[in-house]
Amino acid sequence: MSKALIIAEKPSVAADLAKSLGKFQKHEGYFENERYVISSAVGHLVELVPPEASEVKRGKWTFAALPVLPEKFETRPIEKGEDRLRLLKKLIKRPDVTELINACDAGREGELIFRLIVQHTGVKDKPVQRMWMQSMTPDALRQAFTHLRSDEEMMPLALAAYSRSESDWLVGINGTRAMTAFNSKLGGFQLTPVGRVQTPTLAILSEREEKIRAFKPKSYWEVFADFGVKAGEYRGRWFDPTFKKGEQEDARAERIWERLRAEEIEAKCRAKIGTIEEEKKPASQASPLLFDLTTLQREANGRFGFSAKRTLQVAQALYEKYKVLTYPRTDSRHLPEDYLATVKSTLASIKDPSLARHARKVLDSGWVKPTKRIFDNAKVSDHFAIIPTGVEPKNLDEAAEKLYDFVTRRFIATFYPSAQFEVTTRITTVESEKFRTDGKVITDPGWLAVYGREVEGADSDKALVPISGGEKAQTLAMEIKDLETKPPARFSEATLLSAMEGAGKLLEDEELRAAMIEKGLGTPATRASIIEGLIFQEYIARNGRELSTTAKGMALIQLLRGIGIEALTSPELTGGWEAKLKEMEAGKLKRKDFMAEIRELTRQIVEKTKNFEGDTVEGDFGELDVRCPKCGARPLKEEYRVWRCVSCDWRMFKTIAGRVMSNDEATALLQNGTVGPLEGFRSKIGRAFAATLKMNVEGKAEFDFPDRNGDGKGGGGEAPDFTQLTPLADCTVCGKGKVYTLVQNYQCENTFGETPTCTFKTGRTILQRDISSDQVLKMLATGKTDLLHKFISKKNRPFSAFLKLEAGKVSFEFQERKKAGSKPGKPAALPPAKPATKAPAKKPAAKGKSRKAAPTAATD
Repeated sequence: MSKALIIAEKPSVAADLAKSLGKFQKHEGYFENERYVISSAVGHLVELVPPEASEVKRGKWTFAALPVLPEKFETRPIEKGEDRLRLLKKLIKRPDVTELINACDAGREGELIFRLIVQHTGVKDKPVQRMWMQSMTPDALRQAFTHLRSDEEMMPLALAAYSRSESDWLVGINGTRAMTAFNSKLGGFQLTPVGRVQTPTLAILSEREEKIRAFKPKSYWEVFADFGVKAGEYRGRWFDPTFKKGEQEDARAERIWERLRAEEIEAKCRAKIGTIEEEKKPASQASPLLFDLTTLQREANGRFGFSAKRTLQVAQALYEKYKVLTYPRTDSRHLPEDYLATVKSTLASIKDPSLARHARKVLDSGWVKPTKRIFDNAKVSDHFAIIPTGVEPKNLDEAAEKLYDFVTRRFIATFYPSAQFEVTTRITTVESEKFRTDGKVITDPGWLAVYGREVEGADSDKALVPISGGEKAQTLAMEIKDLETKPPARFSEATLLSAMEGAGKLLEDEELRAAMIEKGLGTPATRASIIEGLIFQEYIARNGRELSTTAKGMALIQLLRGIGIEALTSPELTGGWEAKLKEMEAGKLKRKDFMAEIRELTRQIVEKTKNFEGDTVEGDFGELDVRCPKCGARPLKEEYRVWRCVSCDWRMFKTIAGRVMSNDEATALLQNGTVGPLEGFRSKIGRAFAATLKMNVEGKAEFDFPDRNGDGKGGGGEAPDFTQLTPLADCTVCGKGKVYTLVQNYQCENTFGETPTCTFKTGRTILQRDISSDQVLKMLATGKTDLLHKFISKKNRPFSAFLKLEAGKVSFEFQERKKAGSKPGKPAALPPAKPATKAPAKKPAAKGKSRKAAPTAATD
């Protein structure tokens, strides 16, 4: 009997399909009954083959080998999935398997995963159908199975998937190699990844960083007055009623640019009587739209501090594992027009008491209506908004519980009426000077009721004390505030996602965002990985909730602008490609036309880089306000590759051992003669190491390795000259030596020599946190420091801990949880110190396997 093979994207989905579609017998890696075989991939199993895959050498990173523009893209198995690919190939080629069903995730990447697998097997004569799943509940899976889509219907999506993959390959491989070849001209291998989407995203962050660096604060003053009336007091802020927004970006009606003018107002109005005008008018705020993935990521970042990647991971688990949310990788914020009955049943199924009463009110009030604001087929493509499925959530972890509540609360609130306010504007005039006071009172919470008092408090100011008709105000007190303009804020993941969605434009208005959504950078499903990729490649850094561009990231954008490769520095231009891929998905654009454009872009990147004259790029990169170590002149001029003295021939390269130094690091080095230790240097064989930089007598930067000073290795090594150092304390570990403050460590003198007799050593900086000598003294005396904050984990997350000294070793001890019955935190060993000069010995390659080369390009 002939059978159909169903291929899911993950094993868990394959198991869910087997449970939902009937009785299946389980085998190793697949399920089977008399009519169907169900198996799965484990994500991507096949990739496009990079050029010279068998011998990636530095000699290949030259302009002579570029551009690489294959007519046909070859594929190869991804090493970690080879066993699964062999199983699928065997199942696909079984004689009794006569048709294939794609049950991978319902989107562009799911389509690509399936088609690359089938393409790699060489099987072309078995018909294909598509299972399109919006939800993972058993009923939804059965419904998707009874409405399979034809291969012809899915072909436009497949062509867009191939085009996205190949365009990323062309731009990533060629762009990365061209930029690397340019940056390696002066010696040293400087890998410089670029990508079709990630680099324009980096350009958004770099432009903001440039504005912050160029910002010069200006002083201004604001004048406040406290007024008294019969019912109480209120405060007003002075403003200029004739103010009009002009060319001065920092100008505001309430800002005064001269201290003397502020003092004049304060003296003029002090203790005087003022007249009052007041206007009250109603205002409303409509309920928010449903979540798409980008909006969910943006708001979860602001509300919970979740990264975009974390939000996607949790939402995917709520969809796939717990079955409580619909498909999360969507760019729609609307529902199908025939979904009213489903919405009502979902609202009725909500059991959580804090949510159920609001859901019941929606149903009882008849608020589920066929309005285009929520139900609109024109704004639903392959997926609709993220909403709960009606399955009761069970055994959710903390993050999943937060996100499920967040989505469900939004789902309920969307059907509520607008919130109603009374907005009061009170103008108090004293001696012809105007003071403004605003008040906003909720008269009907509407949808805000779903969010309780928390949102109400954020959106509602205190009511103003009432006044009677014709009443006058007594000026009780005056205050002048000295203020400064602030630079633009750095992006958070929330604001960066918004900028990516608007192709570089920060759009707060929901309708404007919807208008730009077709031209955004990347897709809702890829934006999180783009941000994480930029962090991994050290182009940007995550500091708490802020994202900042590193010196390496700034250098890449400066280079691209200097060479004139606009397509990789213009988010709006790049966003147009995503719109074209969507047109291809809709069958409105031919694949060959899109790929011809990408190939031409690839040629331009290589040719412009190859033909660019000189070893630097033009541009005003700024200055360092420090003295030249050779002639003493200041400031130093910044160029693309170097900092240079304008009065003599001194210069210092920005890139040292593959690491780009920031302006702050260079300033510290030139002012103090040393900086570090710094992470991220690369040896000639590509090994990462850390080191301190110091200025030598010739005014040049050189490495100052910790072990050369005798404090890099816990035992052995040459000891420093302790006669030139002041001891910090007696060592309580060995009881015989003194503890000294060395370049990188606090360390007992007895840890040196051929036969060390002590083990006490702890870093002056641990996980990016400076450790003060006072805390080391306390640890030596009591065995433990105070609770120290702002350690930064390997995942860039801040945490707090004690440093504990036990058996001669220093470890972390975490604060005892406040929950009843909890146990004290277990001490955790500190990360071992990494030698800065000697790379670890290579492990012998396993028999039959070679060591993998470093990635050759960044793709989006």
